[in-house]
Amino acid sequence: MMKQSTAFPDIAMIGFGEAAHAIAGSWRHNGRSGLRTFDRGLENPQSSQIIHARCEEAGVEPHDHAKSALAGAGLVISLVTADEALAAAIACAPHLEPGSLLLDGNSCAPETKIKAASVIEAAGAHYVDMAVMAPVYPRRHEVPLLLAGKMAKPARNLLLELGMRPEIVGTRVGDASTIKMLRSVMIKGLEALTGECFLAARRAGVEDAVLASLKASDPEIDWSARASYNLERMLVHGERRAAEMEEVCKTLQALGLPDWMSRSTIEWQRKLAELDLEAGANGLTVRADRILKCL
Repeated sequence: MMKQSTAFPDIAMIGFGEAAHAIAGSWRHNGRSGLRTFDRGLENPQSSQIIHARCEEAGVEPHDHAKSALAGAGLVISLVTADEALAAAIACAPHLEPGSLLLDGNSCAPETKIKAASVIEAAGAHYVDMAVMAPVYPRRHEVPLLLAGKMAKPARNLLLELGMRPEIVGTRVGDASTIKMLRSVMIKGLEALTGECFLAARRAGVEDAVLASLKASDPEIDWSARASYNLERMLVHGERRAAEMEEVCKTLQALGLPDWMSRSTIEWQRKLAELDLEAGANGLTVRADRILKCL
């Protein structure tokens, strides 16, 4: 069990989806207790049941309002969807404790995080740009993190005490999120490309030949397993990934570059999410057939 500092601040989490649930549940096993959260989904009867179940499992206290969740919290971690990140910062700002640290772990463009930082700092709190650099499962609270901002060092120290894996990459808000956004061009783009390639190959009846050709070019990659995994990611997380890719497009535009590939990635991610199919534990052929029946 990790030794805990008596001065460790209370923790509040804004948003309690998959990422927050995975991290908070893992903290519990490191001796953390008394965590609390506010999630707008608590206002919806259907999603409220899911969030309450997650909270009970992770040992987190749910609150119906940001004000009560943030009262007395010295460390606040925001993990909402990319399209809600700025709105979450604006909603939380009036209720933050003076001098508290808000770690924005949302997948947003640097420009979005700079706007959020101005709101948080105007309220007398400190803002840290945080980027989650891998899926939260199976690593949970040990998922790699990037931090940026003037208060990145004290934020890193707190996260290390929680057993997390933070790395400081810059002193400017946006330094961490830029890395995350440009990485997503490749990761989410490859998902969309493999979907487009293998769904078409299956419909044309040439998937075996395509797989064989790709294997000959890159034998170290298990193309069938990777394509099946990428389809699963889009089916399960496509809506959230599409919102993130909207932020990627903002990042590219701000750099004066076209966003042609990323804009198309949004369409594939959103399309597969809209199918509302269970991913299942299927291989590439079965999963592709199920998707093709709905396209």
